[in-house]
Amino acid sequence: MSGTEPSPSPGVPGPVPSVAALPKDALRIVPMRSVVMFPGVVQSLTIGRPGSIAAVEAAMRDGERIGLLLQKDPAESDPRPADLYEVGTVVSVLRYVTTQEGARHLVCSGETRFRVTEFLTGLPYLAARVALVPPAAEGDVEIEARYRYLKGRALEALALLPHAPPDVAATIESITSPELLADLVANFIDSEPAEKQELLATLDLAPRLDKLITIVGRRIEILKITRDIERQTAASLSQRQREAVLREQVRQIQAQLGETGDAPSEQADLAKAIDAAGMPPEIAEQAHAELRRLSRMGEAGTEASMQRAYLDTLVALPWSKLDAENIDIPAARAQLDQDHYGLEKVKRRILEFLAVRRLNPQGRSPILCLVGPPGVGKTSLGQSIAKAMGLKFVRASLGGVHDEAEIRGHRRTYVGALPGNIIQGLRKAGSRNPVFMLDEIDKLSASIQGDPSAALLEVLDPEQNSTFRDTYLGLPFDLSKVLFIATANVLENIPGPLRDRMELVELTSYTDDEKVQIAQRYLLPRQLAANGLQPEQVSISQEALRQIIRGYTREAGCRALERQLGAVLRHVAVGIAEHQVSHAQIDGAQVIEALGPGRFEDEVGLRTAVTGVATGLAWTPVGGDILFIESSRVPGSGKLILTGQLGDVMKESAQATSTLVKSRAGALGIDAAVLGSCDLHVHIPAGAVPKDGPSAGVAMYVSLVSLLTNRPVRHDVAMTGEVSLRGLVLPVGGIKEKVLAAARAGIATVILPKRNARDLEELPGEVRTKLRFITVESVDEAVAAALLDAPAGSARSAA
Repeated sequence: MSGTEPSPSPGVPGPVPSVAALPKDALRIVPMRSVVMFPGVVQSLTIGRPGSIAAVEAAMRDGERIGLLLQKDPAESDPRPADLYEVGTVVSVLRYVTTQEGARHLVCSGETRFRVTEFLTGLPYLAARVALVPPAAEGDVEIEARYRYLKGRALEALALLPHAPPDVAATIESITSPELLADLVANFIDSEPAEKQELLATLDLAPRLDKLITIVGRRIEILKITRDIERQTAASLSQRQREAVLREQVRQIQAQLGETGDAPSEQADLAKAIDAAGMPPEIAEQAHAELRRLSRMGEAGTEASMQRAYLDTLVALPWSKLDAENIDIPAARAQLDQDHYGLEKVKRRILEFLAVRRLNPQGRSPILCLVGPPGVGKTSLGQSIAKAMGLKFVRASLGGVHDEAEIRGHRRTYVGALPGNIIQGLRKAGSRNPVFMLDEIDKLSASIQGDPSAALLEVLDPEQNSTFRDTYLGLPFDLSKVLFIATANVLENIPGPLRDRMELVELTSYTDDEKVQIAQRYLLPRQLAANGLQPEQVSISQEALRQIIRGYTREAGCRALERQLGAVLRHVAVGIAEHQVSHAQIDGAQVIEALGPGRFEDEVGLRTAVTGVATGLAWTPVGGDILFIESSRVPGSGKLILTGQLGDVMKESAQATSTLVKSRAGALGIDAAVLGSCDLHVHIPAGAVPKDGPSAGVAMYVSLVSLLTNRPVRHDVAMTGEVSLRGLVLPVGGIKEKVLAAARAGIATVILPKRNARDLEELPGEVRTKLRFITVESVDEAVAAALLDAPAGSARSAA
């Protein structure tokens, strides 16, 4: 307590329920770790143990006092009666405060000493029967002499303290009671808790005064020795400061006379490095001015250290170092094909970029932004571009950056200041024209420290970045030769002005066939080496790879596929390491043995055609996915109920779809009276996953029409498209990812908006031949393509 007891943990009980009244000679006991409180003293304490809190709150509720007892072992967290001293102090709680953090603060007034006669049991806190100790007898001549001597020694000790409270000396001067003086001095003297407890337990006043006089005398001697040491240290420090000033004066006089003598070789080396750094003339002049400023500083000062670090940074930057570009288009095409499988459209755009760069080396190259789901190879494409151009590659991860200083650098006046990530990356590259990748540019976020995306506007603008000014440097640096490449997962998270400065290159999901090729060409050799296996020791069939892809991964890229492939190889490595097998052939059975039962299954294949359930297609930042739109009807008043954690846009789409169904009730053969007497409930499963967007409009419309006309939806049909109140099917985005998700889920037919037909050209050939595509302009066409005939004998109006 009083800073020595831990704060209460969450869940500490509140006020203790009422218990049987204590005997009249009993007190509730609060154990103290290292605080001894004396009568006549007002002191602030902090408690945190549940038993202590319960004792104080019960005492305050009953309007009673508490007893403070010192623990024999301060480390004991739950002391028992045997762990406490017998003599303590009765105190009154003047104030009791609970902070927001849960700590309890008390302001207590010490009243008298007590001795424990018997501890009580069966209570939620410590309590004991006590005998109060009456005040000691005063008026004796010897006690009066000791009292006067103690007062003088106490005032002498206060005078030696460097920051003694002024009111304490006045209080000591005004005390006329020897016992009160002894308790006050004992409370404020710097002494061990056990020594203070001994003073508290000395009930006779004369021996107590003798012990206190001895303790105060020892404290005075310590304070005198401490004062002498401080004076000697201050004198020695002043002497060293005078010597440092004299040395600086001598050095300045030598510099004015041209007698540099033993000038620091470090500064001479810095001057040569500035001349050899190839800085522009105005930058070199500024650097020499900073060097002259350094020469006038003391060598051991903090400011001199900061100045040297600044000059080291200036010298290390590649002001004029340009690597030679060696762009060979056929070699670049071979490099891209070697590093990446598929991505033909992206490779073509990169080759166009390189060709223009070769034909016009002085032109301003566009800033490419590779946008796509995780694991499709955005970062490695940047490395391939650097290899193809023969330039260095630098990567700066911007994920989670929320401080503008991470881009522009810190002010040089701060201790530990550094340049921003851009300047640091160029210093690391050692060249002024590297390929600089700004990874995860969509993960930037603004905060109270500024907006990093706003700082990137100058970096990525060819009209401004030739004079980019880092805050730490305070000087312009030319970034016009840097080839910036950005990557992002979600385009919408990039601010508009920043997106406007970049050319977007979209990377889409891989098909199963592409993943098989990627696994065989890149992932398998890498995982074989990582697990200590040789290619001749392991072989894996394409069927096993497809089983891993379809049954254990559901992603746009290949990261999860590589992890699962590594798990299979580790399983095989055990047998090879134990010399049980020399060659392992991995098939479907081996995959199940290593990875367990499949995690994903053909959801559409397991579902039969039912009314009110349609299959939609969705786009997510990690690729496409399918979702089921379920509709149901219950008696009500015509309300629309939406569940499944839908976003605002999807809710509005559902409301528009419901209105469209009601407006076309007659044409669809639906009884309007039925619509007015029932509530429609639309639910999209996976309720824990947020969903938003307008592209589920067609699926919602088909689901409601299926429910109200009792016509089942074909189980192998999936659809996407936005619906207008006129019944038009409007185009949506993410067609490739959605179609690939449909192919993975076992869909046979995909219904798309007619204005999205041009997006089918981007699909791989095997996907276009595997699926049947129906393009529609209106919801009537979608209903005709998606719904089966009503079962015989069913009534549409009753559906």
